[in-house]
Amino acid sequence: MASARSVDRRGIAAGVVVFAACAGLVVYGVLNTDEEPAKPPVPTAAVTYEVTGKGSADLTFQARREKGTGVVVHDAALPWKTTVRVPLGEAPTITVALDGKGGEARCQLAIRGKHVQTATAFGSYGRATCQGELAAPENATEGTAQ
Repeated sequence: MASARSVDRRGIAAGVVVFAACAGLVVYGVLNTDEEPAKPPVPTAAVTYEVTGKGSADLTFQARREKGTGVVVHDAALPWKTTVRVPLGEAPTITVALDGKGGEARCQLAIRGKHVQTATAFGSYGRATCQGELAAPENATEGTAQ
């Protein structure tokens, strides 16, 4: 029989295992330097795209992405309008493509509320593109443009 002063070896072993697991997690957290620091937000400006006309058209335009990648809207009902944020340094662009039925559609581009360009697509498979310029930020810590 075991005496009242005997030590339960199973309890000690379990305690050592729990301690080792916790210590391992702490060491992993301290030494894990694979993660890159978070990038600062990309500064942007408000851009309004508007397409007037009748019927529908396929539209391609830039919206907020790291690199200002395009967004495609198939068979957009006209008139159509949206305001998005576009990264500074990118050229905000909208392209209007009519289908085989033709017709007429006009694109308009405004940056920070100021009209920049207008273009008209007409006829079967007519196309029009409106493009503007957004100056690149002077430094990376500029923040988000309004």
